[in-house]
Amino acid sequence: MEAALPLMSETEQYVLGLSAGETLRKIHTLPAPEDIDPWRIRFESKVANWVAQYNSKPEIHSDIGGMLLRYLDENKSVLDSCTQTFIHGDYNTENIMVLPSGDISVIDFNCFNTPHGDPWWDMNNMAWMPTMYPHFYTGQICGYFGNEPPIEFWNVLTYYLAYDALAALTDPYGLNGIEDGTDIVNNILKWTNNFSSTIPTWYLKDFYIQWMDDVPYKLKSLFDFSFLSKYGKVFKVFDDQDSGNICFGVADGERKYFVKFAGAPTDRAGVSAEEAIANLKRTVPIYRDLAHPNLIKYISSEEIGGSFEMVFEWANAECMHPMYPRSRKRFLQMPLDIRLQVFDEILAFHAHVARQGYVAIDFYDGSIMYDFGAGKTVLCDIDFYARKPYVNDMGRMWGSSRFMSPEEFTLGAVIDEITNVYTMGATAFALFGDERDRCIEKWKLSKDLFDIAKRAVSDERDERQQSIEQLIEEWRAAK
Repeated sequence: MEAALPLMSETEQYVLGLSAGETLRKIHTLPAPEDIDPWRIRFESKVANWVAQYNSKPEIHSDIGGMLLRYLDENKSVLDSCTQTFIHGDYNTENIMVLPSGDISVIDFNCFNTPHGDPWWDMNNMAWMPTMYPHFYTGQICGYFGNEPPIEFWNVLTYYLAYDALAALTDPYGLNGIEDGTDIVNNILKWTNNFSSTIPTWYLKDFYIQWMDDVPYKLKSLFDFSFLSKYGKVFKVFDDQDSGNICFGVADGERKYFVKFAGAPTDRAGVSAEEAIANLKRTVPIYRDLAHPNLIKYISSEEIGGSFEMVFEWANAECMHPMYPRSRKRFLQMPLDIRLQVFDEILAFHAHVARQGYVAIDFYDGSIMYDFGAGKTVLCDIDFYARKPYVNDMGRMWGSSRFMSPEEFTLGAVIDEITNVYTMGATAFALFGDERDRCIEKWKLSKDLFDIAKRAVSDERDERQQSIEQLIEEWRAAK
């Protein structure tokens, strides 16, 4: 599962963590023998072993080491209330498997020569993992306790983290190299604010999960989406947008819709709910005016209790943006001839945009999708496209800097079709090269096509192609 986590959204990681926590709680229902020594006595012997090793190595003594020794000595009473059950002993993302049914399976029980101990010890493995997944571990803790954990849990977990830090400081080479040990110590100090806080900084206290038709999504607080039932059942949610919108895939039999909604307390909103609503309302004529075979099909819009929704035809497509890692991976694994088709269709749409008297603003890889079933590009999220003439009145405009021209950072600059030529050139590098390091060594097509794309992303407007049509003509001729 370790390899799968980076391909999951934060919500998916959190929900998987909930399942992992519930599974761990079931493991801990098996009791320990009545004659076993108290956990404090057993664990203090483990602490004493590392203290002795540390003291025997004066060359590694430091202020950090002294702080850890004091913390472990002054706070050992937190272990007095620890119960004991059957434990896993090495419960981490490398020993958890997700079955095809969605159930959790656990392997590699490793109980330090004993199968029993403090059940909370099983939630102390994040420090040793190569990558920290805060959404997964937050979900695991919430899934284990069924709600917010008690303060006693945090006190004990912090004590275990101090123990981990002492072990990493004392024997870094035992952790596959001194860098590993140093990273572990530094992470623990950061998570605990040098042991001034017992709730680690990675814990997402305000991460709120709702469910609609068995599909999870995150918000900052409760919001009623029951009105979506008029379109059918929710089968997909997109909850990571900084626009303040949350989007739903809804199915009514074979007919599917994409519902874009503003007004809910979304987790990553960069604007207020009121701004998100105003921005979404403003986009209705944009989608009407720029209707095109490659643009997601607009159906209707409606005010709902002071909020606002737009309804589109669902496109069964994969998105290019890193926010959706599994989709992006499939998208970028497409053969070059398919990606060339995608770029041609993106260019054709933006030639249409220019003919309709608009300029593209905030076009980036999150706007690009590919429908493998239909074999065509689907474009979306054109909410900030605007009528010409348009002047930059913001300074840094909306958009991803990977796709933005110099004038989109310059207050008072004209934003026009030449600006959009730059965006198209940046898109070419995203599809066929390296979007940040625009060098020919990372370019997958001919040098002639590289030269055209490189000219399109020139910082000097006069050096770029002067229209989308000119860019299309040069690109076709070079192909």
